[in-house]
Amino acid sequence: MDNNKEYTTPEKEEEEGIDIMALIRSLWDGRKTILICTGIFIVLGLVAALSMKRTYSVTTVMVPQMGDNKSGLGGLAALAGFDMGSASTNGELSPLIYPQIVNSVPFRLEMMHTPLHYQKCDTLISMFDYAKAKYEKPSVFSYVKRYTIGLPGVILGSLGSKPKEVTVPGGNGVEDDSPKPIVVSMDEYKMLNSIAQAISLSVDKKEGYITLTVNGSEPIQTAELALKAQQLLQDEVTRFRIEKSQSELEYIQARYNEAKEEADRLQGALAGTTDRYQNVVTTSANVGKERLRTKFNVANTVYMELAKQLEQAKMKVKKDTPSFSIIEPVTIPMKPANSRAKQVFIWTFLGIVLGCGIVLVKGYWPKLKEKFAKPESEE
Repeated sequence: MDNNKEYTTPEKEEEEGIDIMALIRSLWDGRKTILICTGIFIVLGLVAALSMKRTYSVTTVMVPQMGDNKSGLGGLAALAGFDMGSASTNGELSPLIYPQIVNSVPFRLEMMHTPLHYQKCDTLISMFDYAKAKYEKPSVFSYVKRYTIGLPGVILGSLGSKPKEVTVPGGNGVEDDSPKPIVVSMDEYKMLNSIAQAISLSVDKKEGYITLTVNGSEPIQTAELALKAQQLLQDEVTRFRIEKSQSELEYIQARYNEAKEEADRLQGALAGTTDRYQNVVTTSANVGKERLRTKFNVANTVYMELAKQLEQAKMKVKKDTPSFSIIEPVTIPMKPANSRAKQVFIWTFLGIVLGCGIVLVKGYWPKLKEKFAKPESEE
C-alpha cells in the first residue's frame, strides 16, 4: 500500500469546494421567502418609478479653434509627444481649464438667473425664480428617502448653526473702483450645488474635443440651458483670449481720439490765421503761420501713425478671437434620460439578491454556528 497516497474525507471535500446543487436546493426550498422579498421590492420599485422626477439630458460636442487655425487641445502635438496639459500656453487658455470655468461661481450664477421656457409658466423664468416659487413639488419618495436614509443628515443640519446673510459694507457714497468679492444670497448658495450637478464638461485630451452635458426637468428648458452654457463658455474663453489685445486696442483708441482732436484743432487754427493775415505781409504773421503749420504737421503725423496702429490693433483682436467648431449641436431631447422600467428592474434585482441572501444565511447559519462552537467544546 502506498502510504504517501492522500485520502479525502467528505468533510475535506466540503471545505475544498462549494456544492452547487446544495445551494440550488436551498434556494428552491426557500423560494417562498425569495418571492415575498422580491414582491416587496417590486412594489417599492413601482412607487419609486411613479414618483420619480423625469430628467432630460442634452449633449453638445465642440472643438475649440484658437489663433492660426490651431486646435486648443493640441491633438497633433499630443501625438508628437508634447505636453499640452498646462493651464495656458502663449497667452491661450488651455481647454483643460474649461471645466473649472463651468464650475466657477460666476458661471453658475449666470446660468441660475438665465430666463428659460417652462411648461408651467406663461413667461420666461429663471431656474432660481422657478425653484423659489416652488412650481415643482418634491415627490413622495423623496420625502421617504429624506426621512429614512437621509435622516441623520437632517438631524445634524437642524442641530448645526444656520449661516447668516453676508453683506458688503457700503462706501459712504464714495465711488470705489477696487475689486469687490462676490456676494451670494442664502437662496442662491443652496442652489449652486444643483446647478453644478446639472451642467458638466469633459475634455478629451487625445482626440481634441470637449463635451458639454446639461440635465434639466423639461425638454425645451434643458435645450435652452445647454445653449446658454455653450454661449457663456465661448464668451468667457474669448474674454480671456483677447484680454491683452483688447486692452491695447482701448489704449490706442484713446490716444487716437486725442491726436485726432488735436490735429483738427490745429488745422482750424491754421486756417483761421491764414485767412486773417491773407493780405498782410509781415514777419510776425509769417512766423506765426509757420509755427501753426509745424504743429499741425507734427500732430497730423502722429494722428496718421495712430490710425495705422488702430487698424492693426483691431485686426489683432479679431485674429485672437477664438472660435468653436460645433460637432454635435444642441437638440431638444425627445425622451427622458431616466427610465421607469430600469428603476423597477433595479429594485426587483435588489429584492431577488436580498431574498437569496436571506435564504442562504438561514441555511448555513446552523453550520457556521456549529463550526465556531467546536473549539469551545474541545476546550
